[in-house]
Amino acid sequence: MATILEFLGGDHHACDELFASAEESVSQKNWGGARALFDRFHAAMLHHLAMEENVLFPAFEARTGSTGGATQVMRMEHEQMRELMQDMAHAMIKTDYEGYLGLSETLNMLMQQHNMKEENVLYPMTDQVLAGERDNLIRSMEAVKP
Repeated sequence: MATILEFLGGDHHACDELFASAEESVSQKNWGGARALFDRFHAAMLHHLAMEENVLFPAFEARTGSTGGATQVMRMEHEQMRELMQDMAHAMIKTDYEGYLGLSETLNMLMQQHNMKEENVLYPMTDQVLAGERDNLIRSMEAVKP
């Protein structure tokens, strides 16, 4: 089975592709297509965040005995992303071109910085610390309902 880095890093890539497709549709003012793509992106992101918050982070914290630090920062950033996505959903409903693209730029910067921290620091740490549980953790994350 894959490593946690491969599994969740691949999910980052899939979310990024949906994000870019939605943004491209908005830039072309194809609001119907943009709404469908944004809805898919939003659902994929909420699922990704739930996999981390409901499975990965608790397992990591239980193993390391630390509930602060990296996972606390990741949760705070997750909350910022949720708020931005909610604002983007409202901009999409109002067909607010400038508003959506401004929020999109902010979310993109936050996601890229966040993903780098996870892919370069947190996921390799979880792969090391949770090596014996990795396959079960990935199956548990796959079973998470958004």
